[in-house]
Amino acid sequence: METAKHVLELSEKELENVSRVIVNPHECHVESSFYEIFAIRGIRVDRVQPGLISCTFKDRTGNLAVGAIANLIDMLGSVLAYEVGKPVNVTVDLSILYLSNAKLDDELELTARLVGKIGVVSGTSIIITKKASGEIVAEGRNSMFTRLKSKI
Repeated sequence: METAKHVLELSEKELENVSRVIVNPHECHVESSFYEIFAIRGIRVDRVQPGLISCTFKDRTGNLAVGAIANLIDMLGSVLAYEVGKPVNVTVDLSILYLSNAKLDDELELTARLVGKIGVVSGTSIIITKKASGEIVAEGRNSMFTRLKSKI
């Protein structure tokens, strides 16, 4: 706690206020978590068809961090491979090639394709491009595993 106090430079009153914050656990598939809402804010879904999702996103924060790009690739791949009524997919391999930067107010196109599904393993390919120029910002491949429901 002392390290956190020093790093965050919070007063005793601010620390007390933070310690009273209640974060309730969220129920999967019932409500969105803070992370999900934060991670997908600003994404507009343009087209959905079996095996394909096409979205646009406008970066309003400046250079889009590599972690944010990785998150977009992981989220889109997981959404694309998700099947209603089945357990949530777990990413087991994420490979990303970063090719250029996304600058403030660049409108980005995100295209996710289902590459294949064999049993409980799915593979997706996600490409992020600048809408104005077509320049590729990042290309990712996501392999996911779907847990089997317990028979117990």
